Amino acid sequence: MPELPDVTIYVESLERHVLGFPLEHLRVANPFVLRSVDPPVTAVEGRLVIAVRRLGKRIVLALEPDLFVVIHLMIAGRLRWRPRAAPVPKGRGLAALDFPAGTVLFTEEGRKRRAALWLVRGAEALAAHDPGGIEPLEIGAEAFGAALARERHTLKRALTDPHIFSGIGNSYSDEILHAARLSPLQLTTNLDAGEIARLHAATHATLTRWTGRLREEVGDGFPEKVTAFRDGMAVHGRYREPCPVCGDPVQRIRYAENEVNYCATCQTGGRVLADRGMSRLLKEDWPRSIDEWERRMG
Repeated sequence: MPELPDVTIYVESLERHVLGFPLEHLRVANPFVLRSVDPPVTAVEGRLVIAVRRLGKRIVLALEPDLFVVIHLMIAGRLRWRPRAAPVPKGRGLAALDFPAGTVLFTEEGRKRRAALWLVRGAEALAAHDPGGIEPLEIGAEAFGAALARERHTLKRALTDPHIFSGIGNSYSDEILHAARLSPLQLTTNLDAGEIARLHAATHATLTRWTGRLREEVGDGFPEKVTAFRDGMAVHGRYREPCPVCGDPVQRIRYAENEVNYCATCQTGGRVLADRGMSRLLKEDWPRSIDEWERRMG
């Protein structure tokens, strides 16, 4: 799922391409992508784009005078800049937004249709799309710690909860926790002041660094390779590969459709965290240390 760095680059690219221009046509190719009925599509056509912004992991096109196009890419949704009136790809194409200089194609890979588009009238209606999480790059360590402590969750859960922090998902939470040298399963209420400061600094550094890196890759163009797995990541998507800090193999915990990637040596004192499904299967046979895990994988 595109997260804060990726969505920020989408927003900046859209600003360069469509800000100040009218949305000439909105072509909805898949009826399931449009999740609103009022205002109608015709209400946004011909309206000038006066702002582009990020709302959590959502992309918002503000149109004059008080209309908004809200796009949530979810896991597999992507935006692409193509020549004006470009055809919507069959199968994966969801919608197209036509502008004088080109077309923004809204596509989604895979069979599950989760990406969504809403047409919204008024600031109050737009606010209903905001999960309410605080912006992690706009707060100090004290406010960061207070947000963590409001509820008792694992750090992985807290960082990825859009009601707590805005824009952080599965990929960058793995990278943040590795940079902070903290276990993904450590509870938010068990952090001391030093750990909170370390986590806050790692969050700011990780998101800033990756936003800058993606900005350099895109340049004056438009993002074409938006992915959750990127070269240069320390642990995310690197199961069994060597940790760039200590060289020991990266571990993972699978749950639902997600997984947690972490380094046992750097983050959990060498302890391999039990995968729930595997724990039920292996019971007491589950490896408890990095050394034991390596012997078993031998």
